[in-house]
This record gives sequence, structure tokens and C-alpha cells, in this order.
Amino acid sequence: MSVLVFAESPSGKLKKSAFEAVTYGKKVADAIGTDLVALTCGPVEGAEALGKAGAAKVLNIADASLAKFDSQCYAAAIAEAANQAGADVVVMAHNSYGKSLAGRVAVRLGASCVSGVNSVPTVDGGFKVKKNVFSGKAVAEYELKAAKKVLSVMPNTFPVEEGGADATVEAISVSLPAPRITVKEVKTVEGSVPLPEADLVVSAGRGLKGPENWGMVEELAQLIGAATACSRPVADVGWRPHHEHVGQTGVAIRPNLYIAIGISGAIQHLAGVNSSKTIVVINKDPEAPFFKAADYGIVGDAFEVVPRLIESVKTFKAGQN
Repeated sequence: MSVLVFAESPSGKLKKSAFEAVTYGKKVADAIGTDLVALTCGPVEGAEALGKAGAAKVLNIADASLAKFDSQCYAAAIAEAANQAGADVVVMAHNSYGKSLAGRVAVRLGASCVSGVNSVPTVDGGFKVKKNVFSGKAVAEYELKAAKKVLSVMPNTFPVEEGGADATVEAISVSLPAPRITVKEVKTVEGSVPLPEADLVVSAGRGLKGPENWGMVEELAQLIGAATACSRPVADVGWRPHHEHVGQTGVAIRPNLYIAIGISGAIQHLAGVNSSKTIVVINKDPEAPFFKAADYGIVGDAFEVVPRLIESVKTFKAGQN
């Protein structure tokens, strides 16, 4: 019996979410008194480092058909690897990979499945986990009764914990179905932290009045090492790219700090950001709904507040040097 964690590695590089999943998987393994095994697919740089986050060993499937992501092939690979490892629990990150894979892996294993969990399972009186429901307005507890379980863990919920040593990497082979998808082209955004993995996010909305005013948002984000985001109306009119749209119909994020500039705070936007640990709102309308969800609020014109905030950050950083 063991816990198997799928550690995704697009372009052969392990993501932060992979290490978070391994950290969570280690907590699950400790809760049920077993070992943690990590799984990587395709050529991966530094897979042995997963041992520092808690993996006892790392399995690698070096099949060429896994070079491009095909959810059917990956699900088959993960399910067979879980059977080979004798894993009763399979863990993965609740991101674009996990959303495509968790259900498929569960069907192949005949397992119970809960996606987007945010708690370590309790095992006294049944295997139970918790997750947010109703756009974060409530917490539900699920009991998984099947012999095997599949869990996907919310990003930025369990910080990476390193305490072990590098793990050994063991190559395994599995039987894979013929790919049903042909990947002709892959376009990725380079040079920026993916929003679901960002610890700090600076976001703006229609209150900035136009794309020509986004310079101060980008400057503030660069100064504090944050990713940039936007509301849906901003992405819809083409002021910012759609991959920066956060909200119920965009990217759901859980950063340590979310700064919202000129965003009113419609419920659809709040649904994608209300799990942020700290929310700061800057808006000249004191009745903006976002203030009800904010930990800190500044009532003022963004074109006056943000430049002053930038200067304050610069002064603070200069004093540290």
C-alpha cells in the first residue's frame, strides 16, 4: 500500500504545483501510515529533487507518446503506475492537468474521487476530506468509501516543505493506448509566473480607463515580484490577454496577496479570487462591493493612489539596500 503523486512536468520541467502535490501527498501518506511515491512522465529535469518534498522514490515513464499531453494516454499511464506501485491513493494538483485527469484516473481504478481538496484526510471513522463549495462560500466534507481514492489538491494551499534528501529515480514501462489527439502546435506564455502558482498578484479592471494606463500596474507588479491579472471585461475588450483573466469564468487563484485596482468586485470575479489569503482593494467608489471582501481597502483614485504606492515601495526597497 502506498500513495502515488503525479508530478506534472510540461516541457520537461517540474512545476511548483508538482512539489506542492508531493508535500500534500506526504501528509496523506503519514496520515494513513504508508510511503509516498512520485510519478513523472517523459524526460524530466531534476526529478530526484521530489525526494526533498517527501517522495520515498520517483517512478518515471519515458514513453515518447507522453511528450505531448494527451489526457487519455496520461490517465492510462497514471492508473497503471498506481497499480504497479500498489497505491491506494492517487494525488495530483488541481490545475489544468489535474482537472483533465482526476476523473479519468478514478474511472480506470474504480476509485472514489474528490477534486479541489484543501485539507489533509482524516482517517478515524472513514477516509474524509474537505473542499470549498458554492464559489468558496461554504466547506463540504466528503467521505470516500471505495478501496482506492483519487484526490486533486488546490494550488497554493499547502506550501512546499523540504526536509528529505534526493530520491532515486526508477524507470518503469506501462501499456498505453494509441493517442487520439494530434498536437500540432503548443503556445505558452514565457517569462512570467503562471497565475495559479503566483504568491502575489496585482490585478486591475475597467477603472484604469484604457490599456495605455496599464504601465503603473506592471511597474507595481514588477517591484513586488507579482504576477499581473485583470477582470473579465478588460480581457473581453482586448486591453489585456485572456490568460490574465481571473474570476469564475477565468483563472481561479489563491495567492498570499491579491491587489485589486479599479475592480468593482462582481460576484463572478470574487468567485475566482476569494480564497486569496489577503485582499487589498483600491477603488474610488466607497460603495464598491469588493470592499466587503477586502482585508484592506483604499478609497481613492487609482491614478493617484498607485503612483504613491509605487514610490513607497521604491523608498522601502532603497532603505533595505
